[in-house]
Amino acid sequence: MDELLNEALAGLRNAADAPAIEQWRVEWLGRQDGRITKLLRAVREQPQDERAAFGAAANRLKQELEAAFEGRQEELRRSAIEALSTTSALDVTLPGRPQTLGRLHPVTQTMRDCIKAFADMGFRVAEGPEVEWERYNFDGVRIPQDHPARDMWDTIWVNTLVDGRRQMLLRTHTSPNQVRVMERSEPPIRVIVPGKCYRQEATDATHEWMLTQIEGLAVDEGIRMTDLKGVLYEFARTMFGSERKIIFHHSYFPFVEPGIEMALDCFICRGNDARCGTCHGTGWIEILGAGMVHPEIIDNAGYGSDRYTGFAFGIGIERVALLRWGIEDIRHFYANDVRFLSQF
Repeated sequence: MDELLNEALAGLRNAADAPAIEQWRVEWLGRQDGRITKLLRAVREQPQDERAAFGAAANRLKQELEAAFEGRQEELRRSAIEALSTTSALDVTLPGRPQTLGRLHPVTQTMRDCIKAFADMGFRVAEGPEVEWERYNFDGVRIPQDHPARDMWDTIWVNTLVDGRRQMLLRTHTSPNQVRVMERSEPPIRVIVPGKCYRQEATDATHEWMLTQIEGLAVDEGIRMTDLKGVLYEFARTMFGSERKIIFHHSYFPFVEPGIEMALDCFICRGNDARCGTCHGTGWIEILGAGMVHPEIIDNAGYGSDRYTGFAFGIGIERVALLRWGIEDIRHFYANDVRFLSQF
């Protein structure tokens, strides 16, 4: 028994890690084939007068080895903790590594601020589909098949044939939702329609093939151009401050009559540089088109243009963002440059 004890303890001392002492436990104390288990089974094979002493000695050996095993486990655990505290020490007084936090894209920020500005004036949000039917995108807003405005927008059509021709497209403006809202609503109407629009056109400092717009529509009795100007002035003051200059001038849009454009003073050159890539030397940056809803559209909705009038406007959100933060090129918004985006 003493020889077995010395052999077992020597093997336990040589077990330097958890797998090694587990292997030792199976060899010596395993329930099936452990050497001590076999020793205990051999008690009944001993002579009658020696069985009691043999069994007692075997049990003492088992208890000593179990105690030694537990002690060795605790010793290895303490050694591991001490090694961790010296080789991988943590200085709790050091500041933690900052986590990189995401944020809203500047166009999304601007969109939300625009929506709030109009919501404060009583407009509600009415969203519409980005994949639109031709009859809403063009026909319903007075842009028939032979109208030159279709060529201006270089429309992106969906490759699905209906009655032998394409009639579905990525919307080129948010104006189709004018028709959709008027189909399912009765005056008075005060809505804005935010969303993406798509035009297959060349990009430059102020144009992108994908753009974000907010369409606005108001229809009621007695609405006049002065109401439209008041709404747009209030929007401009909210978004840009009272110090920015604003100009309105006549423009043509098929779905309004009369039509106007609103522009803000160029923050780059103030009109003093003909080479300015932002305003092209004009001193003004156009941010929206607007006007009084054409009577034909009012009549087509079943309202009656003799009773109801309305105004509509479409705002380019990227243009607003350019003017808010003094950004020279609209393409920065979608270049995925974190150095640019992290400034907002």
